[in-house]
Amino acid sequence: MEKNSNQDKVQKEISKLSQKKRKDMTSTERMRLLQLKLYDKAKREKTYKFYVLYDKIFLDYILEEAYKHVKSKNGKPGIDKQTFADVEKYGRQKFLSELKEELRTRRYKPRPVKRVYIEKENGGKRPLGIPTIKDRVAQCACKMLIEPIFEADFDASSYGFRPKRSAKDAVKEIRTNLHKGKTTVYDADLSKYFDTIPHDKLMIALKERISDPRVIDLIKEWLQIPIIEEGGRYTGGKKSKQGTPQGGVISPLLANVYMNLLDRIVNRVEGRFSRLGIKMIRYADDFILIGKHIGQEVLDYIHKLLDRMGLTINTTKSKMVRAREESFDFLGFSFRYDSSIIKIGTKFWNIIPRPKSQKKIRQKINAKLKSIGHFPADKVVAELNPIIRGWINYYKIERVSYTQVALKELEDYLRSRLYRYYNRKSQRKSCLYGQQAFDLLVKEYGLIKPYKSSGRRPVKAL
Repeated sequence: MEKNSNQDKVQKEISKLSQKKRKDMTSTERMRLLQLKLYDKAKREKTYKFYVLYDKIFLDYILEEAYKHVKSKNGKPGIDKQTFADVEKYGRQKFLSELKEELRTRRYKPRPVKRVYIEKENGGKRPLGIPTIKDRVAQCACKMLIEPIFEADFDASSYGFRPKRSAKDAVKEIRTNLHKGKTTVYDADLSKYFDTIPHDKLMIALKERISDPRVIDLIKEWLQIPIIEEGGRYTGGKKSKQGTPQGGVISPLLANVYMNLLDRIVNRVEGRFSRLGIKMIRYADDFILIGKHIGQEVLDYIHKLLDRMGLTINTTKSKMVRAREESFDFLGFSFRYDSSIIKIGTKFWNIIPRPKSQKKIRQKINAKLKSIGHFPADKVVAELNPIIRGWINYYKIERVSYTQVALKELEDYLRSRLYRYYNRKSQRKSCLYGQQAFDLLVKEYGLIKPYKSSGRRPVKAL
């Protein structure tokens, strides 16, 4: 029923958009109509292969939408050091026209990717590839075109880097399964997934739906772009047989296309896992198996499947958890079966921001305040609010997560840190020196106040 309902919505939106004349449609509407038609075709014909796609990648309205999307992310410059300000100064239409002609004549050649490393919660570093703006726009145009086709095939258990899906949906799904009594969890960690995707097997997965060789060749070009490491050393290139650089616009989609092979097997109706009542919930390369019982034969089988795909589970970071007895972490949340202090004698699934996530937001705020030592109050608020808002929006899931304690602790940290921020200068005192800086910034400048009392009080505090 749900699938039919979704198809009806797609048909209605197609019908509504099709009533408009092409000259009266915005580039966004034209892009949306094309995507809906591709999705509808793929959904209705499960084995259909799309053989004429390349010519659509360089359509004016697709490149326009791709540019707008990439610009909204405002990423760092690639190896050519070109910024969006440079593009606008040069002329956006001229920039897109030149890219269109390169794609049309197949003279387009992607530039090497600049690799940087970002800090991870566990203290390690994650490699991130930064393509040039031109390559980002080209990748985005291709992604916008092929994503609806693969979306029609993707399993409902996949939540990462997909339209209208998020980590919140994955957390809700986990909670639903826990309430059903599926309290045995296998928390899996794939070793360097993005760096180990085999190109030859990925191509097989792509060709299940795309038979236009020009699109396949274009994707191969992006997969085999040389990478410039810090220090100027080149890696990858034409000899590369595996990996898709994290940071590329199209990389998350390609990663989902490949992992969907596993999704289909594990969550197949009447399949081995289904018969055992085991479900997989995945967000990009992070996934868990959840069920009432997960035997060793299941783990052996999942390892065998991944081995055939050329992927490896990191056994030192992966573990089996009995969730009623011990907590587990997933997507920055901790899932715990705790005693209630509201209803004495009962337990509940307590889903909260994990301690490391709470520590990370404090570190981020601290680093930001250190970098804006002499900003006026309104600018301080403008810098802090996106950090606070983003964290709250991610972790606050109505009727699912419990964030009051974490938000109170975040507010206490802000209060303490802002007091020190405005009182650390002995020679040139701020106008907020000696005052309750947090309260004043909230009242006068609109600083987000994380904690608001729910009005509920426990019957008996433990």
